[in-house]
Amino acid sequence: MVNQLPRVAAIVTEYRPRSHADVIVSKLLADYTHPAPRPPVELDFHDAARQFTELPLPVDEHNRLRAPRVQVVSMFTDQVPKNDISREWAERAGIPIYPTIREALTLGGSALAVDGVIIIGEHGDYPTNARGQKEYPRRRLFEAALEVMRASERYVPVFNDKHLGYAWADAKWMYDASREHGFPLGAGSSISVCPVGWRYPAYEVPLGAPVEEAFTVGHGGLESYGFHTLEVLQCQVERRVGGETGVAAVQALSGDAVWEAAAAGRWDRGLLDAALTTLDKPLRGDVRELATEPVIYLVEYRDGLKASCAMLKNVSNSWIFAARLRNGERVATRFRAYHSEPFGHFAWLCEEVQDLICERREPHPVERTLLTTGVLDRLMESLAGGGARIETPELAIRYAVRG
Repeated sequence: MVNQLPRVAAIVTEYRPRSHADVIVSKLLADYTHPAPRPPVELDFHDAARQFTELPLPVDEHNRLRAPRVQVVSMFTDQVPKNDISREWAERAGIPIYPTIREALTLGGSALAVDGVIIIGEHGDYPTNARGQKEYPRRRLFEAALEVMRASERYVPVFNDKHLGYAWADAKWMYDASREHGFPLGAGSSISVCPVGWRYPAYEVPLGAPVEEAFTVGHGGLESYGFHTLEVLQCQVERRVGGETGVAAVQALSGDAVWEAAAAGRWDRGLLDAALTTLDKPLRGDVRELATEPVIYLVEYRDGLKASCAMLKNVSNSWIFAARLRNGERVATRFRAYHSEPFGHFAWLCEEVQDLICERREPHPVERTLLTTGVLDRLMESLAGGGARIETPELAIRYAVRG
């Protein structure tokens, strides 16, 4: 008897070309070289490697493109835009799209009928609140899945793409529910899970390293890409001596206040200079003049670590981490995402999703995403409040990484 692959329900906000649903679910329905619907073609790994520049896709021990280890058996789409492709993919794969999350998880029956759930609450026509947060319904989608598991008295791994929710209360509720019922919860983005080789130069904070101050450079939307910037920070500093202790306070500053804070010693301008050495080409001019609409996120950890995230438009389209160690050494590495097809960083995210579902284990501590979600929410509150410093006793989140 052939072992059946774990069955997965995909719960998404919208499924259009190059959306997160496309670059995750399409890969699991086809293979890692398929970022969007296209006529079926015979394409082996070596052909793909010639077609795409620097294609670092997951391969097996025989250097063949890895096959999906899960089977997507159902979908639910919260919205269906004009350029929707979920129907095309579903027809090609021979899977149903159900009108409710309950039906997607029960396959139209009365009890949970899948072995894992993938929730992609990214993209779609949803409101933006006064803080500048897109109110994606991640908790609503999660809660509907949880209701089915509770009714069935069976709990399966759930992966939630990106941060757990725009609101800290939602994120904490989701995390607590996973701990109460004992099922693995995965979360996070494709940026921080990429292999070390996707960092230029290849660098990872050694476990137990004495980090004195940390810094990241980010770009893009202050919330949507601010999450990536914070996660790049967190996936490195969580490895410091003593492990993660949580965050005591945050503050977001903008405009001239960014550079004034550097002059006042609130953040280390030398770490920005170290970060910029990782760029492919040196900046042409002073970063202070080149950066438009600068924002700095200041993060005070409970163990005394200082960290900052500079959101600098017109400086880099990558995320950069830098740190000063106790001996005064500065280190830096640039996290690279592939902004063209087939979006290989999402292939590696798919590997983590499949580890979660197939092995029923969290590939990295979900507390990382819980903490970054909370930090981001409070930073958006600070920014909306004119740069007020906000103490965060609720973010006393401790955890440790291994290996």
